Amino acid sequence: MRIVFANSAWVSAAERLILRGGGWQSVKLRVRYGLIFHPIAGPVLVDTGYTPEALVGERRGRMLRLYGALLKPRLNADEQVLPVLRRFGLSPDDIRTVVVTHFHADHISGLSLFRNARFIASDAAWARVMARGPRQNLRHGVFTELFPPDFEARLKGVSAKPRVAPQGGIPGGADLFGDGSVIAVDLPGHADGQFGLLFNGLGRPLLYAVDVQWLLTALIENRTPGFPATLIAEDAAAIEPTSAMLRRFLASGGEVMLCHDPAPTSYDLAPEAA
Repeated sequence: MRIVFANSAWVSAAERLILRGGGWQSVKLRVRYGLIFHPIAGPVLVDTGYTPEALVGERRGRMLRLYGALLKPRLNADEQVLPVLRRFGLSPDDIRTVVVTHFHADHISGLSLFRNARFIASDAAWARVMARGPRQNLRHGVFTELFPPDFEARLKGVSAKPRVAPQGGIPGGADLFGDGSVIAVDLPGHADGQFGLLFNGLGRPLLYAVDVQWLLTALIENRTPGFPATLIAEDAAAIEPTSAMLRRFLASGGEVMLCHDPAPTSYDLAPEAA
């Protein structure tokens, strides 16, 4: 099984907003999404990153336009999801599965590009999206205009997947493909229904921990940012227990990757040769 991550965009933030005790200097954050070449499921996307649909798309509502104006993401043209698929000889119609780690705009904005895909996501979190009104969803960071109209019909909830118990320092969770290779691990705190992906069968187990923290330094050194960063958390009280679980995983010999950490990793897509 091959795993690569691409960087869909850059977003700048003051370090002190994403790292307790940090300075005022600007940090250039990545917005990763993943591509798994799975022996059973074929090519599988992990989120979609930022795409033009979130920043210039005609379907954007007023609040999504304001969101883009405030955050000012800068799209990385070379590593947008469609060019990256072309690098591997794939088209959007070749993607039959998209794993959606949570429902924030920088993870779902390209879902409508994949008309043949099933979506693996938290069905419990989706039920709450459907039960809430537009204003309530905005308070949870969910812009419903970014979902395909038939999202629910194509949703395969993680609750229906077989569960794997924790073993040693390895977290338990939902076995997404029935072979133990990719386990969805609940990561409460940042967003409703957020889960990460534990990749087994590698030389060193890898846990893609999505948005538990913005910086790996904040996780490793227990420097979770406080106010005002906690205002945008779904459950601020859950961030530290989740982070502590990840530190135990690291101590057991595992590797953690985050969506937004700016440092390159061995799983990040190499730039194309000129």
